[in-house]
Amino acid sequence: MIRFDIPDMTCAACAKRVTRAVQGVDPSAQVEADPPSREVRVTSAARPEALMAALAEAGYPATARA
Repeated sequence: MIRFDIPDMTCAACAKRVTRAVQGVDPSAQVEADPPSREVRVTSAARPEALMAALAEAGYPATARA
């Protein structure tokens, strides 16, 4: 599981766009977005860098959480 902090994800609509961005890289990715904590948990075979690039392109720059 990969965890990302996404400061700009503030609502359910943002969470949908974040999910769409991640699944654009890996359609089978499982995404759990939590807008109140601004955290996303992703289970995917894709590289974290590829997911972060897709999130940034969608307007939601992310940082990987340890």
